[in-house]
Amino acid sequence: MNAPRAVLTVRGPEHPALLSTVCAILAEQGVALDDVSQSVLQGQVLLTLVHEATADAFAPVQQALEAALEPLGARISSAALTTEAWDRWAQALQEPRIIVTVLARRLGAAEFAALTAPLAALGLRVEALRRLSSPAAAQASEQPRACVEFALRGGADQAELRAAMLEVAQRFDLDVAVQRDDVYRRNRRLVAFDMDSTLIETEVIDELARRAGVGDAVAAITEQAMRGELDFQESFRARVALLKGLPETALDEVAKALPLSEGAERLVNALHRLGYKTAIISGGFQFFGEQLKARLGIDYVFANALPMADGVVTGTVARPIVDGARKAELLQALAAQEGLALEQVIAIGDGANDLPMLAAAGLGIAYRAKPLVRARASHAISTLGLDGLLYLLGFSDDDFAA
Repeated sequence: MNAPRAVLTVRGPEHPALLSTVCAILAEQGVALDDVSQSVLQGQVLLTLVHEATADAFAPVQQALEAALEPLGARISSAALTTEAWDRWAQALQEPRIIVTVLARRLGAAEFAALTAPLAALGLRVEALRRLSSPAAAQASEQPRACVEFALRGGADQAELRAAMLEVAQRFDLDVAVQRDDVYRRNRRLVAFDMDSTLIETEVIDELARRAGVGDAVAAITEQAMRGELDFQESFRARVALLKGLPETALDEVAKALPLSEGAERLVNALHRLGYKTAIISGGFQFFGEQLKARLGIDYVFANALPMADGVVTGTVARPIVDGARKAELLQALAAQEGLALEQVIAIGDGANDLPMLAAAGLGIAYRAKPLVRARASHAISTLGLDGLLYLLGFSDDDFAA
């Protein structure tokens, strides 16, 4: 027969001796512990312990606890725990855990109400809720960011949950990522970036075209290609042909002025501190990828050559062209070279030609992407900068405070 159990709850101001005082008294009284959990919010502690004892046997223990905790300003309560409730809890731990990460510029009560209503409707239990963004980041006047992470258990279908969260995201201008909390989520090792409009806030070929006097013509072709309305290889040849005769000095001017995307430098620095490998896999030009490699310490660059002769662009292209299919091939080859499973790889891009790479990666993210790309990618970051990826990996701002 199972021993009777009860739940002991301790509430009060945060104090370094609180947990040790409670555990010392329980140990002295020979009370067996089955579970313990503690959380702190704004200096207030909630400590919960499951112990084995009948109400009568625990009465003197509770008295000892109350006397010891009164100077610390803490209060306690105890409630019986049925065998059925204990068994349900133990069984629930066998269910897959789902992580829902919510990213926004700001999060308020209306957003939380909208996010949590579908969870209840789908029968999901919030096992843990934690803030990943720092208060300073959330209150910043320029580029504020807010992020919370829900750890959920229950029988809901992940696709159904994702659809419900997407509807909330569209109503409140949020990004919501739904991931199964498996071993790969905590063991990613390689991040591959698209370059143009992802790692940098511009399309290099458009910048070159403006200097060549063909800006409008190239921009129109670029936009069609990014929307998936034009074959990438065809569009690439057409755009490069329009650059014929552009002097090499124009490339240097553009390279010196490449604007990094919001959060790009912070993200890459954090990834390198954590031991990740980084790569640029781009349908743009190798010359500019190499500039970013030197600037940010990127490990690998794969992009297109821009043939030159006599100091000017020839207007021809070199094969193979790095298009969507080639991006996926390069990602897979790089993962194999690094000895990684594709589940350990992250890919980030904004255009239709990034979709094969995003699909091949264990975590594919559409970054400030066109509607077609957002709809087809499994995850998207549209509200925050590139460093929002750190939240999806489970890291908090506090992890990088020092």
